[in-house]
Amino acid sequence: MWWPEVVLTIALLVLAGVFFRTYRRLRARIESIDKQRARVEVEERRVFDFLHGIGEALSADMRAEDLHRMLVENAARITEAHGAAVYVVDRQGTTLRRGCGTAEWSVIFPLPPETANSKDLQQTFLRWHTVAPGEGVIGTVWRDRKAQLLPGDDPRLPAGACGSLMIAPLVFSGQLLGVLYVTRHPGAEPFEPSGFAVFKSLAEQAAFALYSSSVFHEAAEKRRLDEDLAVAFEIQRILLPDGAPEVPGYDIAGINIPARSVSGDYYDYLSVDPTHCGVTIADVSGKGVPASLIMAMCRSVLRSEAPGQLAPAAVLHEVNAQLYPDIKEDMFISMAYAILDHDSSTITLCRAGHDAPLLYRAKDGSVSRINPPGMALGIDSGAVFNRVTGDFTLTMDPGDCLLLYTDGLTEALDARGEEFGMKKVTESLVGAVGESASEIIARLTDDVRAFIGPHPQHDDITIIAIRKK
Repeated sequence: MWWPEVVLTIALLVLAGVFFRTYRRLRARIESIDKQRARVEVEERRVFDFLHGIGEALSADMRAEDLHRMLVENAARITEAHGAAVYVVDRQGTTLRRGCGTAEWSVIFPLPPETANSKDLQQTFLRWHTVAPGEGVIGTVWRDRKAQLLPGDDPRLPAGACGSLMIAPLVFSGQLLGVLYVTRHPGAEPFEPSGFAVFKSLAEQAAFALYSSSVFHEAAEKRRLDEDLAVAFEIQRILLPDGAPEVPGYDIAGINIPARSVSGDYYDYLSVDPTHCGVTIADVSGKGVPASLIMAMCRSVLRSEAPGQLAPAAVLHEVNAQLYPDIKEDMFISMAYAILDHDSSTITLCRAGHDAPLLYRAKDGSVSRINPPGMALGIDSGAVFNRVTGDFTLTMDPGDCLLLYTDGLTEALDARGEEFGMKKVTESLVGAVGESASEIIARLTDDVRAFIGPHPQHDDITIIAIRKK
């Protein structure tokens, strides 16, 4: 009668064994899930810290070197790597250079033999070393724009360089910004595909950080440049006359309208002696800051040479001699310089390659170009310039007007690309005769602005009107 009890006991033992084994498997599974969850939580916390660090970096004026270091250190920490480095594209976009790398396990290409026993030489080499598209693993990832998970024995890696490698291009908005990689040393647990997915996400965020940082620094640089240009504009405004001189028998007015923040055009009034006044207008080839610097040099030299010299050509001969050694080969200055005599109706003019002034004669309503020979300053040292550039004398009658201008007036373009031209300048001048010099200037500027319309002004405009009373 004991047999049923034995069978029942055996069955209970078997069931207990099955239950215990199932419990152990479930327990191990739960522990594994807990470990995976804990690991995911750690990775999430590290990624969050990484993103938080990027946010702080982009909210401050962080240097590029510090941003590169932050990216490398965080990439190594999050992926539990033993080495990491970031390579960034140079300004020309033709090669990669090392932005930052850890001290150990961050070199995945052969080093020159002479650096083998010197950490300093290695660092110097890495600082100046560049990578071309398709060169080694780094150049290949840059060229192909494809992330890779490689074992340490990959034939493209030097023997013993690392035990495992994750490398990805840094691309944002279609722009390739660099390459990021992390390594583990030989013998360490290799990177897993799940970690590779995390790394690729990090690379995407790193690319965003590099792009945003470059935009931030470009904006900051533009602000600084704008501030510098504002100061340059104010300095140049001070260098230009703040009003016309009182010259007996004459009414004079002038204006300068720069196409940019600063101008390569120049005009000035100079006191030659108690009975003579100088009036000059000039146009430096080119526009912007370089032209404005040459203009400032020209003004300084002219002001030092003009006092006491009644021959405009002699003054310009000396100005040319002093400026010629300091002007680049592709730059020059066209200038017209006139001297007005307080005691007579005579104007002595020298035209150094400048646009021919217009002379309006009140007696018959004619307009003619005053076109004596002359050569622009800065082209010749003086042998030719002094020979061809001389004085020209004209007499002004009451109601006559001498108009000096730069080519920005005649060559002003409308939206269709047509020039304002000499005909319209002449029409504006004739239409304003009988008015004051300042009103003649106002008529010309109003007409040329109406002609240009909303189209941007492409060149500096300077005008001087000298009207005989």
